[in-house]
Amino acid sequence: MNKLLLLIAASFVAVPAVHAADAAYPNRPVRVIVPFSPGGATDIVARLVSQKLNEFWGQPVVVDNRAGAGGNIGGELAAKATPDGYTLFLTSGSIVTANQHMYAKMPFSPEKDLVGITNVASGPQAVVVNPSNPAKTLKEMIALAKAKPKSMTFGSAGIGTQTHLAAENFIYTAGIEVTHIPYKGEGPAITDLIGGQIQFVTPNLSAAITHVNSGKLRALAVTSKERSPQLPNVPAVAETLPGFENLGWFGFMVPTGTPKAVIAKVHADTVKALQSPDLRKRVTEIGMVTVGNSQEEFSRELKSESARWAKIIKERGLQVK
Repeated sequence: MNKLLLLIAASFVAVPAVHAADAAYPNRPVRVIVPFSPGGATDIVARLVSQKLNEFWGQPVVVDNRAGAGGNIGGELAAKATPDGYTLFLTSGSIVTANQHMYAKMPFSPEKDLVGITNVASGPQAVVVNPSNPAKTLKEMIALAKAKPKSMTFGSAGIGTQTHLAAENFIYTAGIEVTHIPYKGEGPAITDLIGGQIQFVTPNLSAAITHVNSGKLRALAVTSKERSPQLPNVPAVAETLPGFENLGWFGFMVPTGTPKAVIAKVHADTVKALQSPDLRKRVTEIGMVTVGNSQEEFSRELKSESARWAKIIKERGLQVK
């Protein structure tokens, strides 16, 4: 009798774990942490993909903007979230490949605390100025910066973000000295550029293209090797600085320990979303391309890019104490 009672008791103890593992995912709302303010490229991509996942899953997929510290605030929140698949992290590349080499102290370890799922989308940045800026070409802007070193200011989404690193790459290649003004996202930086508070920004093209097309900003160049089909009259930086290229990307990650079955589900449905004609069309319209590679491919990309940024950041002395 005692043995029977023990078996019954054991079965009740085991049920919650089995049920939790086998339950259809997701069966409640899913949060997508975006480490920047609304209006930037990371936020735009997150909302496009979240809307499609919402359609697939029949559950709310809610974007949660947590800006600050070059993306580290959102990254820490994601890294320390319960690893059950109900918190996804839509990161820009620099947060998980460059920040650990730039910041003396990190509140989380991208390599240990997060697991990559897939690269969602990729695209270039653009060098944009206020229409009142006297520089009509990239060459003219470089000349103005060289005439008065450090007097020109540029904004970024924050220290260590890919918009900051894109600018640093351009500044280094052009041989100019300018002053960096970091923001909590490229959206606020673009707003101040439109308002005339700073001289230029190198936002992701997807965040700037609407303002360029409306005439609120003037694009001097794009950072892809060739011109963007969305802005065919805007030169590539490489046309002025031969060989220059700088691309940004955005990908899904989850806290380490998230069940493999859940990761597989998120991966499969994200890839399905990225293959849908309407989402691909929208992403293309903002100057990007959808990716949706395998988890293994994404992992190799993360390691390779981390090693590349480690070398560049050390060589250029971009560390933040």
